[in-house]
Amino acid sequence: MDMNQYLDVFIDESKEHLQTCNEKLLLLEKDPTDLQLVHDIFRAAHTLKGMSATMGYTDLAHLTHLLENVLDAIRNGDMAVTSDWLDILFEALDHLEAMVQSIIDGGDGKRDISEVSAKLDVNGAHAETAASGEPAVAENLASDWGYDEFERTVIQEAEEQGFKRYEIKISLNENCMLKAVRVYMVFEKLNEVGEVAKTIPSAEVLETEDFGTDFQVCFLTHQSAEEIEQLINGVSEIEHVEVIQGAPLTSAEKPEESKPADSPAAVPVKQEKQKQPAKNDEQAKHGGSKTIRVNIDRLDSLMNLFEELVIDRGRLEQIAKELEHNELTETVERMTRISGDLQSIILNMRMVPVETVFNRFPRMIRQLQKELNKKIELSIIGAETELDRTVIDEIGDPLVHLIRNSIDHGIESPEIRLQKGKPESGKVVLKAYHSGNHVFIEVEDDGAGLNRKKILEKALERGVITEKEAETLEDNEIYELIFAPGFSTADQISDISGRGVGLDVVKNKLESLGGSVSVKSVEGQGSLFSIQLPLTLSIISVLLIKLEEETFAIPISSIIETAVIDRKDILQTHDREVIDFRGHIVPVVYLKEEFKIEDSRQDAEQLHIIVVKKGDKPTAFVVDSFIGQQEVVLKSLGDYLTNVFAISGATILGDGEVALIIDCNALII
Repeated sequence: MDMNQYLDVFIDESKEHLQTCNEKLLLLEKDPTDLQLVHDIFRAAHTLKGMSATMGYTDLAHLTHLLENVLDAIRNGDMAVTSDWLDILFEALDHLEAMVQSIIDGGDGKRDISEVSAKLDVNGAHAETAASGEPAVAENLASDWGYDEFERTVIQEAEEQGFKRYEIKISLNENCMLKAVRVYMVFEKLNEVGEVAKTIPSAEVLETEDFGTDFQVCFLTHQSAEEIEQLINGVSEIEHVEVIQGAPLTSAEKPEESKPADSPAAVPVKQEKQKQPAKNDEQAKHGGSKTIRVNIDRLDSLMNLFEELVIDRGRLEQIAKELEHNELTETVERMTRISGDLQSIILNMRMVPVETVFNRFPRMIRQLQKELNKKIELSIIGAETELDRTVIDEIGDPLVHLIRNSIDHGIESPEIRLQKGKPESGKVVLKAYHSGNHVFIEVEDDGAGLNRKKILEKALERGVITEKEAETLEDNEIYELIFAPGFSTADQISDISGRGVGLDVVKNKLESLGGSVSVKSVEGQGSLFSIQLPLTLSIISVLLIKLEEETFAIPISSIIETAVIDRKDILQTHDREVIDFRGHIVPVVYLKEEFKIEDSRQDAEQLHIIVVKKGDKPTAFVVDSFIGQQEVVLKSLGDYLTNVFAISGATILGDGEVALIIDCNALII
């Protein structure tokens, strides 16, 4: 059986199960008595193990098996949840994530796990007992299934909703190869019409093929015995199938105290959707919608086709305007509305909650707390805020830098915080929200804030600024210096910070995405790093402008205001020209000079200016004239025109003309 066709599904689902394990373990650390969390982690690890074994990734399957042994001992009360055990479980998850990443990169998923396996095998005696006991049961295939309290709860709740319980005995051919694969295929068939409640021997033993040719399944379904038998016989290498309907478990058989007060309805998911309405909002959200997995490459292709449609739409609008034909104009207007709706749908399809990025940080902060001996409380706000997938894929590393910076440089040690009258635990707030056509992500801490004096000293020491410049800088301009290449205020270099390669990387990455980063700080009270990002990178609103006979485009997101001023309003200060714009001194940039375009209007008395911003820095661009606002498709300049100064891409206008899109950030000093 060719497993490569299932590789993408395996990778996606493995990531989801590992993320579930990470999240639930963090919650378990806060409430070690919550056994429901242990059940959730066990199920995720168990599913991952089964998938890994089927796909042939033995190291992955082995490590998840050891992980299961520990979790099984915890949920059976044989072990307590301690900080040391949690550290070991997190270490095991790190190895699992590394193996999945190896598979993503085209590797075989193999890894040296001997050290972590030895730590997890502290529970080996428990695992051996289970393993040695199960085959004995399998040999007898006893009629007494020995349901535990949890299994009884599941079965009775299912029977109350009309499900039948079948006890199925399945025999494989004596010469059957890959018994675990045959078992997996049987389970796949059964899960299509119901739910497997228990197996003899256990699933662990079935997956390791440590059994003879027979196994039994307790199965909950609405189907008849004949239908189930026919379903299982459809799997190759099956010698014999015996299906017996079990008598309903009565309330007398199920002790009253065995049902947890808050136990969830553990019935077959597919059937529950058909039988009863969702009981809460979360259930309604997942049960009432149908989803499919779509490869991001297909969405990229769809977006590329739509971009061509936008270009042709612009061309039709131009033709309709020139011909002044009423019917054509009406048709184009209708096409514009429909394509606008289509654009919204396609962009929404590409939107992903920032939660996919935020989810990695609780685990990271737990590790940093231990390394730095600090106490941190992380608050996440607005995790449901959505961003284009292409942007989501790029913002993870910048956020990692900012959060590590806040914890290492910002948050003080517990002792110092207590001396300052602050709570012992520092607070880090990660917040995301929409504003216009942008998404803002903020990283805020209540730590020591930025030290103005220390930043100036380091900037002068490293030659980032001169002493003359230092005298005129305002506080916010001084704080911006921390984004300079190679800049760091750390006195000692550590594994976490001090090398000066963090914040400048953050700034460059965000600016390459059409975003920006700024910082506000109050010494002694904390800092706030604010990231501004475009919702999407493909279709943007621009202001078209003229420089002589050439048409250029400036992104609307960068523009504060447009105006017409007199040439005499331009003032000379130091070595550059500025204007007084609404009480602020704003430097002037002549775009013709920047792009080496000969100026035929040097004597014009009035100038058209566009005031743009980069973070908190405004600049006035001088242009010849404004054409108007338009939605355009951002196209790259290709492999032959890389790193063109102050040009981020190009677009094709309605009349077929190519307009270059100006990168405002590159022109603002």
